[in-house]
Amino acid sequence: MIAGGVVLLAAGGLVLLLTAWAVWSAAHTDDASRIDRADAIVVLGAAQYQGEPSPVFAGRLEHAQLLFEQGRADRVLVLGGGRPGDRTTEAEAGREFLLARGVPAEAVVAVPVGSTTHESLEAAAAWMRSNDLASAFLVSDPWHNLRVRRMASDLGIEAYVSATWRSAARTEQTRLEGYARETLAYLYYRVVGA
Repeated sequence: MIAGGVVLLAAGGLVLLLTAWAVWSAAHTDDASRIDRADAIVVLGAAQYQGEPSPVFAGRLEHAQLLFEQGRADRVLVLGGGRPGDRTTEAEAGREFLLARGVPAEAVVAVPVGSTTHESLEAAAAWMRSNDLASAFLVSDPWHNLRVRRMASDLGIEAYVSATWRSAARTEQTRLEGYARETLAYLYYRVVGA
């Protein structure tokens, strides 16, 4: 009985370690270094304060703008719903941010749905299907790469990751917390689903 418990504990530790390694490896992957174009650039939402993107969100939006200016896609989808009391959504705040920085209005689509990553990606996948788009660069923070790529792929998007290190990864502690949180979030998603 004790031996079985030790084996189970060791197996659980191994799964945790391998998942942490996968999260770290995915964080250091930029598919834009090997893929020239996709149908869309999809920006995962983050906090916004009455229409003003948080520094984390602004970093993601700036990276999406860079990909757009490099000609990586003709459309930028900005994701994210709102919270009670907000005057706008993450998606709408992100769209306004990009428009103010010179991205053409016809190129930027706000998809103001979802309070979780999965809900937002579901809405993006539905919008993409209805507009005959199949592939996307996903822009978030690096430690999200593994989970968002998996979720998007599960939803039928041909998913490539291109994260920004400028927004959230300000300190080594921030990075470690991000990796730890995403290791558990990825395992949760694989076991429980959305």
